[in-house]
Amino acid sequence: MTHNLLKGKRGIITGALDSNSIAWKVAQKAHAEGAIFTLSNAPIALRMGEIKKLADETGSQIIPADATNVEELTALYQQSMDVLGGKIDFVLHSIGMSPNIRKNLPYDALNYDFMVKSLDVSALSLHKMLSVAKKMDAINESGSVVALSYIAAQRAYPFYNDMADAKATLESIVRSFGYHYGKAKKVRVNSVSQSPTRTTAGSGIKGFDDFYNFADSISPLGNASAEDCANYCITLFSDLTKMVTMQNLYHDGGYSTTGVSAEVMEGFKAK
Repeated sequence: MTHNLLKGKRGIITGALDSNSIAWKVAQKAHAEGAIFTLSNAPIALRMGEIKKLADETGSQIIPADATNVEELTALYQQSMDVLGGKIDFVLHSIGMSPNIRKNLPYDALNYDFMVKSLDVSALSLHKMLSVAKKMDAINESGSVVALSYIAAQRAYPFYNDMADAKATLESIVRSFGYHYGKAKKVRVNSVSQSPTRTTAGSGIKGFDDFYNFADSISPLGNASAEDCANYCITLFSDLTKMVTMQNLYHDGGYSTTGVSAEVMEGFKAK
């Protein structure tokens, strides 16, 4: 069921890799709700993924861009405005990567060059995307930028490694840049802290399956799916949330505010 929530709106959706990714689901939902948009990812990710299928399905153009490169981001906005016929109304930042996790390096023995890369790709890229957009005046008033985050920005999750630091930085940028962009252009900037989700990126984290099941047993509503997260992002892109900004919004079935569940307690008793 659709509601034309994004009818007439133009957007940029980054990070769609394959049909499991949240960004992929966001693109499908945005298309169903009447939006037109471009799709973007780093050139290497485009070679690895299946994004052309999504582009064909949604009638979208793919514009490669390294989100850590200001020149390429500038080109992304300009080409998107040219293709879509006007300024942008919404942007999805769904970008994250940790070489330390890929190399299985523990948090207390990080490679610091890798950590700088994690921060640049996963967090500073949002600052760069916002800064370029603001300088170009590329986003319409009351436009909306949404970045995907995770509760490890707020609490200690040993397996999440330096991505926890990156997400904490990301959420700080949401607040700080959200203030400046809101004052200047009434552009909204928020992050969505999603449940553990069976995406290609998420499943690559050591112990993911065990933690996925743990979170599901804690959350009174269970883990939120990628499709449900996409629905939530659509509401944040829409005019229904014009006064919501600088927020980190939990979309996790209640996990973030549940101390312990009856299921988990029963599991301890069984031991």
